[in-house]
Amino acid sequence: MNRGLVLVATLVLVFAAAVAGVGVGRAIWPASREPGAELHSLLHDRLDLDAGQSRKLEVLERLYATRRAALEAEMRADNARLAAAIESEHGYGPEVAAAINASHVAMGTLQKETVAHIFAIRKLLRADQIARFDAAVAGSLTDPGR
Repeated sequence: MNRGLVLVATLVLVFAAAVAGVGVGRAIWPASREPGAELHSLLHDRLDLDAGQSRKLEVLERLYATRRAALEAEMRADNARLAAAIESEHGYGPEVAAAINASHVAMGTLQKETVAHIFAIRKLLRADQIARFDAAVAGSLTDPGR
């Protein structure tokens, strides 16, 4: 096969994978002013958390931020492995498939841990705070402009 054609095909495949990755990312984490900005603002500015709730929330947020950073690093590493596999195989071979599957595992893990984090936060709230929190969570998942 012509090396120029292989290079062009590889570049097209890498571009398509990047576009797909962006699409998946936007589906999982809808765009807003800043990811999670509305929920953060609600929690810290509008729900009138008491001191105990604020302390517990801070701990949850620190733990989640650490785990999220680790999973995002894993996804970046998966993307690097995908790029190397594409460069190596020049087609949809077993290395490319394995790299894509690994990436999906990391993305799925992050989504599951994000939902678990949301439920952990919900447990901290009083009954009068829960309805507003639930509405904000549902809105962040269903309104792409949030």
